Amino acid sequence: VQLQASGGGLVQAGGSLSLSCSASGMIFRANNMGWYRQAPGKQREWVAFITSDGTKEYRGTVKGRFTISRDNGKNTVYLQMNSLKPEDTAVYYCNRYPYDVEYWGQGTQVTVSS
Repeated sequence: VQLQASGGGLVQAGGSLSLSCSASGMIFRANNMGWYRQAPGKQREWVAFITSDGTKEYRGTVKGRFTISRDNGKNTVYLQMNSLKPEDTAVYYCNRYPYDVEYWGQGTQVTVSS
């Protein structure tokens, strides 16, 4: 299984970024998928997940600002991030939900400047 996250970058507070994660080696449509993040010096935390049937859940601190979606035809899960805050700065990863320890990829860096 390979999960490749992309789309990170440097953005000012209040800005937006759109992350993508392409999956291979798995039956994507059958899996719940999640976005996670890890800030420097902190534990990795889940951000949002989307079930195989499209149900979505968000961490409280991102609810109303982030939107998770999936395209099963493209084996890709997305995270649209709006109204970004400096505390959103982290490396963002995708994985199954709940995560599989063997599926972590390299992630993509998101940096929000104040």
